[in-house]
Amino acid sequence: MTTEAAQPTNAAGVAGTAVTAGVTAAGPDPQPGAVSRRLPRPKFGLDRFSGLYVWLLIIIVFGSWLPDTFLRSDNFQIIAGDQAITAMLALGLIVPLAAGVFDLSCAATLGFAVAVVTWLLQQGVNPVLAVLLAIGSGAFIGLINGLVVVRLNVDSFIATLGMSSILAAAAYWVTDGEQIVNTASKTFLDAGSTRLWGISLPFYYMVLLAVILYVVIDHTPVGRYLYAAGGNPQAARLAGLRVARITWGALIISATIAALTGVILAAKLGSASQDVGPPYLLPAFSAVFLGSTQIKAGRMNVLGTLVAIYLLATGVKGLQLAGSPSYVNNLFNGLALIIAVALAARTHRRR
Repeated sequence: MTTEAAQPTNAAGVAGTAVTAGVTAAGPDPQPGAVSRRLPRPKFGLDRFSGLYVWLLIIIVFGSWLPDTFLRSDNFQIIAGDQAITAMLALGLIVPLAAGVFDLSCAATLGFAVAVVTWLLQQGVNPVLAVLLAIGSGAFIGLINGLVVVRLNVDSFIATLGMSSILAAAAYWVTDGEQIVNTASKTFLDAGSTRLWGISLPFYYMVLLAVILYVVIDHTPVGRYLYAAGGNPQAARLAGLRVARITWGALIISATIAALTGVILAAKLGSASQDVGPPYLLPAFSAVFLGSTQIKAGRMNVLGTLVAIYLLATGVKGLQLAGSPSYVNNLFNGLALIIAVALAARTHRRR
């Protein structure tokens, strides 16, 4: 298991506030018949929905500034489709981060899956088999990550960082350092490039994944186990949870989703190169940590992550349309990550 110091910020913990002798963390219970002076929390307050208000403000600002280019339906369709890959990778990251471990190899796993599925298709392998092998390689990567973290007691930050370097070398070996163009399967390419109501299919794959994860994490015992293991592993063990197994499973799920995302990206791009994965790492982490300050403040959550993804994407797109230089994307995401982690830590301390 990883040490507590290296675990990501997660205010979920084990359910419930400490209650001793009738006194809660919020103060003593009011006397019978007394009127509480505490004001109810606003239903749509800034503490949970600030991202939605900032997103709306960004749309208003750029809509007023660039009405002819920004406020076009095709512009929002492009934003929705282009961010699907980043969103899927970020959604996969929610699982290990909720369980208290990092997966810095997710973007490298994505890139490796792109290389594997494209190379297999070029060799004439059946598309369905090629997809299954690529996704299976992701599950195997997660299994190895879990083995190193749980059995060898290597910190998840170090273990998955080392794995990302190994996968970068593996992707270079598969592609031989060159771009592989997929010309073997039109059906596979159509799965990534076809548009439905003006938006490319990867957006709808992302929505389906988000719905599944939302139901599993927020409405089944699995999600409660993840948050319990990540918030306080010692208490979770005392409660009878198998924290090591939860950690291992979280890393496998993260890598499997990353590989699935890589397959979809390969269908969208129609090609593979050894450096396609790493650029997705920073935006994905930025979205998850910024998302942890939204909707369900203090814990990694699906809806908050989606808000963060499209808030950041809308801001970057507006700046690009305004003529900002190409490095704005990295600058924007880097600042967002720093601010998001600071906000998440502040929320954790307040809770």
